[in-house]
Amino acid sequence: MRHLRTFQMIRDVARAGSIRRAAEDMNLTSSALNRQIQAFEADFGVQIFERLPRGVRLNPAGELLMQHIQAQIGDLERVRGQVADLTGERRGHVTIACSQALNPVFLPREVARYRAEHPGVTFSIRIRDRAEAEHDLSTFATDLAIVFEPVYLVDFEVIKAVEQPVSVVMAADHPLAGRDVLRLRDCLAMPHVVPSQEYGVRHLMELATRRRGYRLDPVLEADSFELMRQYVLHEKVLSFQIPIGLPTEDPRLVVRPLASGDVDPGLLLVGQMRGRTLPVATAKFAQRIAAALS
Repeated sequence: MRHLRTFQMIRDVARAGSIRRAAEDMNLTSSALNRQIQAFEADFGVQIFERLPRGVRLNPAGELLMQHIQAQIGDLERVRGQVADLTGERRGHVTIACSQALNPVFLPREVARYRAEHPGVTFSIRIRDRAEAEHDLSTFATDLAIVFEPVYLVDFEVIKAVEQPVSVVMAADHPLAGRDVLRLRDCLAMPHVVPSQEYGVRHLMELATRRRGYRLDPVLEADSFELMRQYVLHEKVLSFQIPIGLPTEDPRLVVRPLASGDVDPGLLLVGQMRGRTLPVATAKFAQRIAAALS
């Protein structure tokens, strides 16, 4: 187990980008942690970190080692989960990188339901844009990714895929709130707010507007869907989001679908690193998420 402790130290230093910051989190002195890293590098035969003026970062050898470290830690968690299942008490830790849309409603609900049955399982949830979520998965920084309109999909093994249409969000007193279905051209003729370039909703809207010769001319662009939801309550503007991220109990907000064919629906994917065997707690939670999306 001692070598795994060293692996965890290396992983934490790589994530922090600084020996000093990682040492503070571990309640060690930076000199003691640095000596342990140097001792490992001496045994390993090569340096794994580049020493920079304001921190450290993995060099190419370190990147290769990190993949091995994450796999070793993941395998140990998987065995621990299997042993815990033998005793009838599921334990483990689940790390998830997810799109913002999962944050307000869906994921808190599903995590709470799972922990009600298995209180020994803990979670780390990281809100990421679609490219960042895939990167976290490929570097073993997370076990699962739940992402809308992924960018690459090279190392992404799909567990579940569901369509999500782009919907229009507005205040209940907006002039278009009385319509059952909205046209994209009518929405763009009114003040609107849009997500920033890294998000899947923006990607789908860009495709739709280019195809039809329309133009996005937002009064506000943001990387927070919560901010955009709140903003429609302060100015008569339209916002765009996928349904899974929308609270249904707020009477101040109205959500309307866009006319069929105006903007193509996107795919919300639950996935893992291709070829990886997930720890028991993570695999069972992935199955729970897939069932909930169905």
